[in-house]
Amino acid sequence: MSKVKVATVWLDGCSGCHMSLLDIDERLIALAEKIDLLYGPLVDAKVFPEWVDVTLVEGAVSSEEDLAKIRKIRAHTKILISLGDCAVTGNVPSMRDVFTVDEVLNRTYVENSDLKQLAPESVVPKLLNKVRPVHEFVNVDIFVPGCPPSADNIFYVLSELLEGRMPDLAMTARFGA
Repeated sequence: MSKVKVATVWLDGCSGCHMSLLDIDERLIALAEKIDLLYGPLVDAKVFPEWVDVTLVEGAVSSEEDLAKIRKIRAHTKILISLGDCAVTGNVPSMRDVFTVDEVLNRTYVENSDLKQLAPESVVPKLLNKVRPVHEFVNVDIFVPGCPPSADNIFYVLSELLEGRMPDLAMTARFGA
């Protein structure tokens, strides 16, 4: 029996959701027997695979690079999971929405810099006017709230999917925890 192909993606967020994924601890061994982790910050793949069964997406969509990435991921993923409050609601990254992009860049690269006080025109991805949760751009199949979501909830979701069931987090997951 072939293993389930899994990817993880980090958009605009703090990596706390990936840390929570690692907090599954020894249960990772049980998962590793059933999945192939093909892409994400935990592996060295540079290009998103042609096709994966499950992708866990951490973080909000805040730049043109994020937007292109999430659209590509959706097109190449069977089951897309919004992992954590940033992916589900925009959470902390969306706090910049009360400012314009120019105000954010000026504050970051001019007002708070002692050297070369100039907003970059390359390397830094172009910011979108507003930070948005993943589902505002692509269809999401499963929402896992939490900041970060608990390791138990992440393990539960993956285990249920591996058993061919759709996970129900109604009684175990909540925003901010």
